[in-house]
Amino acid sequence: MGDGEARLAELLGSLSLATDIAAGLGSETALRTAVYAVRLADAAGLQGFERADAYYAGLLRFIGCTAYAHEMAWRYGAGDDLGILRALNRTDVRQPGRLLAQAARAMNPEAPALARAASFARLAANPRLPAEIGSAHCDLAVRLAARLGMSQGVVSTLNEMYERWDGSGSPARLAGEAIRAGARVLHVAWRLAANAPVEGFAAAIETLRGRAGTELDPRLVDVAVRASGDLGRGLEATSVWEVFLGAEPAPTLWAGPARLPAVALAFAQYVDVKSPFTLGHSTGVAQLARAAASEGDRERVYTAALFHDLGRVAVPNGVWDKPGRLDARERDLAESHVYETERILKRSSLLAPYARLAGLHHERLDGRGYHRGLAGTSIDPAARLLAAADVYQALVSERAHRPAHTTDAAAAALAAEARDGRLDRAAVEAVLAAAGHAGVKLRGAWPSGLTDREVEVIRLVGRGLSNKEVGARLFISPKTVKRHLESIYGKTGVRSRAAAAVFAVDQGLV
Repeated sequence: MGDGEARLAELLGSLSLATDIAAGLGSETALRTAVYAVRLADAAGLQGFERADAYYAGLLRFIGCTAYAHEMAWRYGAGDDLGILRALNRTDVRQPGRLLAQAARAMNPEAPALARAASFARLAANPRLPAEIGSAHCDLAVRLAARLGMSQGVVSTLNEMYERWDGSGSPARLAGEAIRAGARVLHVAWRLAANAPVEGFAAAIETLRGRAGTELDPRLVDVAVRASGDLGRGLEATSVWEVFLGAEPAPTLWAGPARLPAVALAFAQYVDVKSPFTLGHSTGVAQLARAAASEGDRERVYTAALFHDLGRVAVPNGVWDKPGRLDARERDLAESHVYETERILKRSSLLAPYARLAGLHHERLDGRGYHRGLAGTSIDPAARLLAAADVYQALVSERAHRPAHTTDAAAAALAAEARDGRLDRAAVEAVLAAAGHAGVKLRGAWPSGLTDREVEVIRLVGRGLSNKEVGARLFISPKTVKRHLESIYGKTGVRSRAAAAVFAVDQGLV
């Protein structure tokens, strides 16, 4: 292990928390799948690379699950792709009656009755839906796994994860032993990981028996039944993180900082493809932020920007793709993506340094951002830059509720955010320059010649905070606050806190 390196299993295991959510699964389902896969491979006598292929393919099984999210939400899930996937995950696709019954129970309860009925009708009328999902998931998973630098064995196993022993799977309708051994192991491991948390382990083993010879390799089912005592050991716990790391096949694979940009890019594309309105968003933000950052901060900002919207996969597409205004519940869901981003990244030692920066991209200088509600200098300068890049890239892109802004209109809107004290002026200038608007200058444009720090002080004073409280908020001493107030009084002509507050309101500073 070198400096700054982490186990590849730890890195991908952390990011698999995102794929669990996007597939409508419980947390750590991918981790459990990987453990079941390697234990089953051992019990079946698989050797060497076959064991590692099963483990890593289990971990990445749902890295392609965003490929069909928009269609699942709007055609079949009444706006909720996560709920409908959750219902279908445990159902045998060759039992359409049960599949439809599960779907009916899971159909988005927040949607109007007519929308639910229309989605159900489309689901019932499309017997090829499982094959469409499988093909889309496999195609994206293969591309992203290759981008992650996974072995050809892992990539090939993922390409066959929706095949079935009886030949009725997808995308190639392979049958029997024409399906590679690692993929057949993955089929059984996935079925246990999906069903055991809901049904119980013993019932999940009976599900394996019932699907032997159709969905699953009957010989591997027999192995699973005989080895069931060992297969489920330690996996009933709330978190199986340590068990998962302990199951990693030898030799241990390591990932260092040099590999991180490729990993971040793969997951940025995984996130962005969830909605047609965010395609290219994370990569666009990353490129813009890197161009705007100082030389010493470019790679840190670039990597954090690629990861910044990772938590979007936790929110149904009915929110992201809604053509109208979000209601209060939907806004809460949308805002939760920042917390989810940070939660996912914190699990890995290699990703943790980017977690807080990525999680600050919706904070605002006036304290009205989310999810922490930070203000002023308590927000990392790199996060201020990321926030400005995120806003600009969103403005020049079409969204479900509005058309794309022209670049000039986006520049004007971003400049207004800075003048209104929500975005950092220096960050906005840097982003606008990187985007080709080099002539826009904002610094020094506050009323009465106030500085950026004086504006921060007058806003807080206007809200009734004492010098000590202002100092604590801005990480400066009360004496420094007093000096700023004296300067403010001299520049604005006011002589009291109340008059300063009125001045701030009159000038649109609060």
